[in-house]
Amino acid sequence: MSEIILEIKNVSKSYGGVIANQNISINVPKGKITGLIGPNGSGKSTLFGSVVGNHPINSGTIKYKGKEISHMRVGEIARLGLLRTFQQTRIYGEMDGVKNMLISRPIRHHNLMPSFHRPHKDDYEKANSLLDFVGLSSKKHLLAGSLSFGQQKLLEFAMALMNEPEMLLLDEPTAGINPTLINGLIDRLKAANEEFGVTLFVIEHNMRVIMNLAEEIHVLANGKLLSSGSPEEIQNDPRVIEAYLGGH
Repeated sequence: MSEIILEIKNVSKSYGGVIANQNISINVPKGKITGLIGPNGSGKSTLFGSVVGNHPINSGTIKYKGKEISHMRVGEIARLGLLRTFQQTRIYGEMDGVKNMLISRPIRHHNLMPSFHRPHKDDYEKANSLLDFVGLSSKKHLLAGSLSFGQQKLLEFAMALMNEPEMLLLDEPTAGINPTLINGLIDRLKAANEEFGVTLFVIEHNMRVIMNLAEEIHVLANGKLLSSGSPEEIQNDPRVIEAYLGGH
């Protein structure tokens, strides 16, 4: 059995009278790629937000490496090595790729913002290496805002890796990306998992992508955990087919 790095147990979250997540339990094994899918409005992004500290849960527990984190702030959780990327990129459009990378240096080892620490030669080498890793070496001196949306997503992914996370929550990494770039991004995600040992927990709408990427997939529908299993099991689960095609 794989070691569990993230344990979500009986988690519920509501906004006013609207239940976004209800009694959800998911284990994410260390060093693996785990998927989270479901129709629009099924509560996927809400669950990710709760894990990284964006909004406190109403009940249940969230443990990262055995430590309860459900009442911790975003920065505290990030310092433990757990980061999230978003559907819409969060880059600094007026800075070039290298500067974006340098501002993303690890925050785990100190309480000051990286911008207060003068970059070392090693920081530049690491930034250039990761930009090369995601295929942006030739674009590194361009303003990030001038990059295509797909390239901005690759930059955001490189920025996350610059922070040396042990685990990344990726919220729809391929959304809005030109289909010709998607396979390259999938390869980069797999390589980050294999070469750097980063555990990935991925929300994805593109079924082909998630079936090619994840070893285990969890399905949410109407705020509840509907099904969990291998890609093959999920594809053949009548409840999943009904949730996507049954008009719910």
